[in-house]
Amino acid sequence: MMRLINLEGRAGLEVDGRFIDLATRSDGRFSSDPMGIFPMLDEVRAWGADQAIGERDPEVDPKRLGPVVPRPAQVFAIGLNYKDHAEEAGLPEPQTPMVFTKFPSCLAGPHAEIPLTSDRVDWEVEQVVVIGREAKGVSAARAWDHVAGFCVGQDISDRRLQFSDKPPQFSLGKSARAFGPIGPALVSLDEFDDPDRLVLRCRVDGEEMQSSTTANLIFSVPELIEYISGYCTLLPGDLIFTGTPGGVGSVREPRRYLRAGETIESEIEGIGLLSNRCIERI
Repeated sequence: MMRLINLEGRAGLEVDGRFIDLATRSDGRFSSDPMGIFPMLDEVRAWGADQAIGERDPEVDPKRLGPVVPRPAQVFAIGLNYKDHAEEAGLPEPQTPMVFTKFPSCLAGPHAEIPLTSDRVDWEVEQVVVIGREAKGVSAARAWDHVAGFCVGQDISDRRLQFSDKPPQFSLGKSARAFGPIGPALVSLDEFDDPDRLVLRCRVDGEEMQSSTTANLIFSVPELIEYISGYCTLLPGDLIFTGTPGGVGSVREPRRYLRAGETIESEIEGIGLLSNRCIERI
């Protein structure tokens, strides 16, 4: 089992709420750079199984955590991939995955502040898949072999920018600064009884807006990997935002958008919590 975290730019393991610094504890065998551990994930997992926390290992302060994958080569995202989200939007379920990209510069830590870019910024809690091994033309049956684990993600979306013209501008509307908080940890698959059935929730200032399970995905994680890797080579550290369930603000009646001062809490059972305060655009 493995919970990788990024504590102020240093890669480490979270064990019982404490931080084991990979580079320091391994005497330099592993990199301190969170991106540097992906070529050695199997070794890190095996090595970490024998590590025990000590008095010198600091407690993890969630507010000091950065994005667990800070510089992926590619960030894919999937639109309209929950049955309840398609239903609330009044749209038919897609026949193939609707793939777009979030630019990597939008990634932020689990407690980062989110500058609002308009008066129509929306929330979208998502399960994020982290690729562990290169995937090129991988079948769904072999897809899990290429997954390092999961983290929680928020696909923050400026609906005004996204739908400012036709066709919609998905990528830019979802990639402003800090529009992709992820974390708090990269959790390996062996920590889940059923990786296809995770409970995810989103609250805004304590009010529950989204509550669902990844069992309601239209296209499962293996199906997404098969589809994307059929066209693009997925690289270690790449991210896939797998879609959001029903409950977003833009289809509510009346519509509900984020306001400065509000806090978005995004949670997935077995992974943890993101808590991001919205601020005025800087």
